[in-house]
Amino acid sequence: MLLSSISYPPIPMFRLGPLHLSLHGLFAALGFLVGAWLLQRLARRKDIDGEALSSALTWALVGALVGARYLTVPAALLDGVPISDALSPLGGSFSILGGFVGGIAAAWWRLNRLDIPFIPVADLAAPALALGTVVGRLGDLAIVEHLGSPTGFLLGYTVRGGYDVAPAHNALECLPEGAVCGTYHHTALYDLIGAAVLFGVLWWMLRRRWQPGVMFVVWAGWYGLQRFAIDFTRIGNDMDRMAGPLTWSQWVGLAAGVAALGWLVWSWRRRGRLTETTHVDSAG
Repeated sequence: MLLSSISYPPIPMFRLGPLHLSLHGLFAALGFLVGAWLLQRLARRKDIDGEALSSALTWALVGALVGARYLTVPAALLDGVPISDALSPLGGSFSILGGFVGGIAAAWWRLNRLDIPFIPVADLAAPALALGTVVGRLGDLAIVEHLGSPTGFLLGYTVRGGYDVAPAHNALECLPEGAVCGTYHHTALYDLIGAAVLFGVLWWMLRRRWQPGVMFVVWAGWYGLQRFAIDFTRIGNDMDRMAGPLTWSQWVGLAAGVAALGWLVWSWRRRGRLTETTHVDSAG
């Protein structure tokens, strides 16, 4: 019999001594660490100063936390949230796109202060960012977060009676145990799959010599347009703030995608090609 949907018991928040922990936060941190490890490994092959890179990664972590929280502020204000609540560091929502923006901006600032060229590091960071996204999304799958609108798609997630899904989706829970509460787009799974394919493409790109900036722009354009497309499955679920006809994440993703495509077209017309010579060393 063909699989009609995905369904498994979520792993809810748990206690570790006095702490309340969730796999969402743990895997987000693990994703950053895995991405940082891969970037440092690749950077060593290019003789990039490891100490300077570690410093930039520390700043990137701080920037990611700030960006993840505050890139959502415009959407909150457009939705009528009081400005004091929208700006509160302890409340509101967080955005992975905001984390990317804040982390990259902070790393750029720190590398610039250390006189380390940003673009070579950004190109190497592209596959690391994709891999970190894959790892981070595993936490979302574990707690079943970011469900979208109702669907009959075979990769949708079926909430069953007694399942304790992420707090944002408490309204989707039902009783009795085992009953079918509903099937919804599993947007975190879609994002994980897309990021995994992107990682494969970028890993392949490491084997060739590209114009500076191409790999980073491919990552930004791909992931931006990926989020733009995936978030259509979240429209109408009454859980994502809208900015006109689109979610705020869609506007950010669309802007990144259009900017990246524009840069690639401009670079192609300027130089007539995006790749230069085949790299003799394997990336693996």
